[in-house]
Amino acid sequence: MIRDLLIILISSSLVSNVVLSQFLGLCPFLGVSKKTNTALGMGGAVIFVITLASLVAGVIYKFILVPFDLTYLQTIVFILVIAALVQFVEMFLKKFIPSLYQALGVYLPLITTNCAVLGVALTNVQKQYGILEGVVNGFATALGFTISITILAGIREKMEFNDIPESFKGMPIVLITAGLMAIAFCGFSGLL
Repeated sequence: MIRDLLIILISSSLVSNVVLSQFLGLCPFLGVSKKTNTALGMGGAVIFVITLASLVAGVIYKFILVPFDLTYLQTIVFILVIAALVQFVEMFLKKFIPSLYQALGVYLPLITTNCAVLGVALTNVQKQYGILEGVVNGFATALGFTISITILAGIREKMEFNDIPESFKGMPIVLITAGLMAIAFCGFSGLL
């Protein structure tokens, strides 16, 4: 059991990285990765939302949707769960960490429509994970997102001091960097 959970943890965070392998969650990945502290804040919010969404969605799926034969409503239910959790995170950050709330700006509510969050909930159902396995998969996926966005933010902070040709400044160099990161993360594919 622990071995299976460890495989899910490594696979979801590094081998099948949600951003660099599956290309889900690119909007906050590219938008919030300008500063490392903002990227870490977004990563923390995503970890909280995806992990809790995996737990709540798994419980609802197992104990409500499956017994009452309502599995066709899974996407709608998962979206509602995610939206409620994001609202909770937004209220929490606004009250207790207003600087991070301001720094994340419009990207915080975008977690609701972040396809990575919904993708994890649907992947848990598709792979027939139990509740514990689904939570570990959700946490690992969010951890992989956090690793990716933090690395990109660190690289972007260093690129500010480099002499970059005019035609590559801004988003072109960011996309090239993200592509190179995706190639580098392909090296993890032989890990499992």
